[in-house]
Amino acid sequence: MQIFGKFSTNFDMDYISEHYIYLNDGEDDIIDTKSLENMLKKKRKTVAGTIFLYNPELSPVGYKLSRFLQEEGFDQYDEFVTLNENPMSYVINAGLKNVYPGKLIEIRYLFSYNRADIAPTPIIEEFDADLDKLNSTQLTRYDKTLNYIDIPNIRLSGKFVFFGMGHKYDRHHKAIIAYTRALSAQVQKLDKQILFMHDNNYDADEALDMAYFLLPEATGKAKAKRANGFKEVFSVTPHKVMKII
Repeated sequence: MQIFGKFSTNFDMDYISEHYIYLNDGEDDIIDTKSLENMLKKKRKTVAGTIFLYNPELSPVGYKLSRFLQEEGFDQYDEFVTLNENPMSYVINAGLKNVYPGKLIEIRYLFSYNRADIAPTPIIEEFDADLDKLNSTQLTRYDKTLNYIDIPNIRLSGKFVFFGMGHKYDRHHKAIIAYTRALSAQVQKLDKQILFMHDNNYDADEALDMAYFLLPEATGKAKAKRANGFKEVFSVTPHKVMKII
């Protein structure tokens, strides 16, 4: 597994503008950022699919996770760099490495602000307030283009879309809930296989309608169940929606 990403910044905040995981086809199959860029010129052939997560918690190789990388001496904004591995990348690699060797997996985010442990914090309140202003001329706290998805104009590569951006949305954050459901509805209009994990709270159709999607990576007792469930999604062809019991 190799992980690549682009950091962009505005108002002393860092965002992930692009993020890919490369599933190496054997020990000798190693790529660099130039090879990645060449592969991305042929996305239809090289990108297997897209995974949607909540928000990034990523750092470039040689750096630790930071609220503002420029303060740590990072100066490679808006260009691909190699990223450090993290628990979520291990889960994704374990589930997909034998299914799509030699392919790229695109990782997209509900919110692209690169920071750990944003929920529950005032940041989520600010996201909710921003989303009410997103389609207006009002200023937002977080960058409109860098942090939020342009849902009506979304374009995705690959054959599948896996929704894994979570299910525990505060009922008071009505704008976030509407935003998540709008993303789910828009992606369903595209010619992609829709995949996700759900539990006993809702059946598959209800979960899709409500944007109730379990995260692939978890802690505690749910850790093994989620990771194994993610593997099960991709264990057959065509892939399947997985119910976690």
